[in-house]
Amino acid sequence: MTTRTVHGACPHDCPDTCALQVTVENERVIKVQGRAEHPNTHGALCTKVSRYPERTYHAERLLHPLKRISKKTEAPQFVQVSWAEAIADIAARLKAIADPQCIQPYSYAGTMGLIQGEAMAGRLWNALGAARLDRTICASAGGAGLAATYGHKLGMHTRHFAGAKLIIIWGSNSITSNLHFWTYANQAKREGAKLICIDPRKTETADKCHQHIAVLPGTDGALALGLMHELIQNGWLNQDYIANYVDGWDELRAKALAWPPERVAEVCGITADEVRGLARDYGDRDVMEAPAAIRLNYGMQRVRGGGNAVRLIALLPCLTGAWRHESGGMLLSASGWNAPYKNPNLERPDLLAGRTPRMVNMSTIGDALLQADPPIQALVVYNSNPVAVAPESPKVVAGFQREDLFTVVLEHFMTDTADLADYVLPATTQLEHLDVHTSYGHTDVLMNQPAVAPLGEAKTNTQIFRELAAAMGLIDPCFSDSDDDLAAQAFTSNIDMALLREQGWQPLPIAEAPFAEGGFRTPNGRAQAAGADYVPNYESALTTPELATRYPLAMISPPARNFLNSSFVNVKSLRDIESEPIIEMHADDAAARQLADGARVAAFNDRGRYVATLRVSKRARPGVVNGLGVWWRKLGLDGTNVNEVTHQHLTDLGNAPAFYDCLVEVEAA
Repeated sequence: MTTRTVHGACPHDCPDTCALQVTVENERVIKVQGRAEHPNTHGALCTKVSRYPERTYHAERLLHPLKRISKKTEAPQFVQVSWAEAIADIAARLKAIADPQCIQPYSYAGTMGLIQGEAMAGRLWNALGAARLDRTICASAGGAGLAATYGHKLGMHTRHFAGAKLIIIWGSNSITSNLHFWTYANQAKREGAKLICIDPRKTETADKCHQHIAVLPGTDGALALGLMHELIQNGWLNQDYIANYVDGWDELRAKALAWPPERVAEVCGITADEVRGLARDYGDRDVMEAPAAIRLNYGMQRVRGGGNAVRLIALLPCLTGAWRHESGGMLLSASGWNAPYKNPNLERPDLLAGRTPRMVNMSTIGDALLQADPPIQALVVYNSNPVAVAPESPKVVAGFQREDLFTVVLEHFMTDTADLADYVLPATTQLEHLDVHTSYGHTDVLMNQPAVAPLGEAKTNTQIFRELAAAMGLIDPCFSDSDDDLAAQAFTSNIDMALLREQGWQPLPIAEAPFAEGGFRTPNGRAQAAGADYVPNYESALTTPELATRYPLAMISPPARNFLNSSFVNVKSLRDIESEPIIEMHADDAAARQLADGARVAAFNDRGRYVATLRVSKRARPGVVNGLGVWWRKLGLDGTNVNEVTHQHLTDLGNAPAFYDCLVEVEAA
């Protein structure tokens, strides 16, 4: 028996980007753990990723190329083909498309790695002149809000939350989606810090906080303006910090004064005293001695006004001067700290040779597949499952079912999207390939070493795109770069690749209190307040009262605890924990509809109908239902998931989807 350990990195869309220790016994992975030596992982790993061996050796793992032999409106039938046949046919089909802009890549964060993500794929699309993809589906509204305010996606160090005396966890179920931040927050709590959770749902995190403020979905910007109102009225401002490091304060001040607690309470569905109390907790303190910190997450920006809400919340620590302390400030994303170290030419944008292909927003892929002019003729999907995760899925399904659409999917399993492909190509998992990673929750760079050889005939994303490029006659030497070559090219010379390979991670040199004296990445180094404002939902009782009479319940669709978006849904041990698709509803709303706990119910609106099991639960506030997702459609109770009822309208900033800006009614199914 031979046993060895390999250093890895978690590839998934999570701020923690954990350093992994992979145990291999007789060339089979038997255990995946968090590395104790890595300061941000400190040995802990979420339940999902600790089950990675089960996912890699899953009985339904795709191990050979498959070709469709059934119509797309029929039950999917595929036959196994050779790699040579698959690559040759795919290359011929793509080459036959006269306008390369009719070739549409579709990818996201199935892996966050710089190599297996877009390195070689981007080179192929640039060389062909294929359509661009606006990758908006998760975080672009919040990212645009941060960039408009701070100049980039920047924030405080996660570890410094341990020293805060007040932590506001805003739009984040940290226990399930940001485990390592929660460790620091819990440390602060043990040392006397007050923890406040702001979330429409009473999450597992809210259970552990001192206070839960259950705002209506999409009203976070109004609450932020109400807090500013109270900061102004009570003199809880750091006038020196504002004068030196904030632009647009007079405009913002006038807006905030129009939002007294009573107005905020009406819009947010909370009490005026909750607004006043939160403002007092946040502002009535000497922040130099007792810093306040905000952990913002992406749930709250998945509404029409999400980008502006992030802007307003990001300005709060600027008004109190909380940024002067290393344990004060805010964190939504730290990915901007990585920007100077990442090679902007890794995907070889020069191969475009001056062409400007059209851009398609991934969040409106349903409309694009049905309405684009000229039509999308070929779709290549990797690192994503759009049929499950994209909004308004009835349109997405209809688009994927077009018989004249040629679809190629790189996957580990037969997902909802793979079921509608013409070719399905088996890809490697994180345990089988080399990659390098940055993080949006901390400021380390990590390397993932392959622990075992690819199973079956699975190939890395990079190898698949190399072979496609060769078959299409692309001869630029960049298509011969190995994964080791790509790793060496991924960063500027500021990264010590030898250290990265040996240790598995490398910290970036970021100041402990990065904005203590301003220094934001805006042109003048000051935070920008001009233009930030509350933007109401597309769908709500206040903005669309007629619609709300027919569909009176707001629906949000946060991830189920044991899934990560649509990943891990097919891992039986995790799906067994989740049991089945559920909708959480407050007892008052259930009683008004004569619905009992455990009943089969349907949430519906003009866009579609989603069937799930009802849980009458204190986790739902009155007027809001929680459709926990994202289940694969074919594993749902009626072949749908929660995106059956979401829409394709985009956010105010960042052109992102407004998943949580959604009205429904619920009835017995």
